[in-house]
Amino acid sequence: MTIIDGKEVAAAMRRGITEQVAAMVAAGERAPYLVAIIVGDDGASQAYVGHKEKCCNEVGFRSTVLRLPSETTQEELLARIATLNADPEVDGFIVQTPLPAHIDEQRVIEAIDPRKDVDGWHPVNVGRMTMGLPAFVSATPDGILSLLEYYKIPTAGRHCVVIGRSNIVGRPIANLLSLKGWDCTVTMCHSRTADLKAVVASADIIVAALGKPGFVTADMVKPGAVVIDVGITRVAAPETKNGWRLVGDVDFDAVAPLCSYITPVPGGVGPMTVISLMKNTLKARRGEVM
Repeated sequence: MTIIDGKEVAAAMRRGITEQVAAMVAAGERAPYLVAIIVGDDGASQAYVGHKEKCCNEVGFRSTVLRLPSETTQEELLARIATLNADPEVDGFIVQTPLPAHIDEQRVIEAIDPRKDVDGWHPVNVGRMTMGLPAFVSATPDGILSLLEYYKIPTAGRHCVVIGRSNIVGRPIANLLSLKGWDCTVTMCHSRTADLKAVVASADIIVAALGKPGFVTADMVKPGAVVIDVGITRVAAPETKNGWRLVGDVDFDAVAPLCSYITPVPGGVGPMTVISLMKNTLKARRGEVM
């Protein structure tokens, strides 16, 4: 059994991006520029944006965080987006979610110029990804592919079961793994899937992305399977210093001995999300997508 080290893979990718940016700047070109908009004071969002800002500094990107009050109107936010769309110096930008309840998240996503949509959520990018065309792929699915590639895990002809059908993880990773080059036979499961346990137990590769701690148990995993755990939930842990710990959608201690490869939580898929955003921003700077 091999534990997939997301920190190691992210560090290798970060070094590669840093070298490319340094070469770009040495040749007299400007560095990539990423902007993040955050509305309100959600603690998790603030922390996540902070990680992105730190990573930008590490790889040599220019970055700006626009922090807007929670009472910002939808019209005001859309005006900010229009300004960033029109700014030739801005290569990519993100609008951190969740947004306050009075703002229509889908309208905000669709207002972003697809050429600057480095989160990969705009319908244009989702459609291009589904067709196998160059596109910005959302960070978590792209990170999963990078892990599979780094560890040289075979996918062609293998049965992959994706648990969860969100637009951010489940649907895109199912589409991506079915494309030529990855060539998986993919089954996407959800809360209405009949005999879910038996379907998952038939998988060569399991991607668990449903947000239910410990959902995937040992009796759902066949020996030698590859398990990618996307879930991350904070649960009470009185024995720890801060009173909580992070767990995934997989019962790691019981499942790991059965696997050929497995991602831990934390330290598996999580570290890949920010570096995948950096990768997309570099592509945007180079005009490699559209």
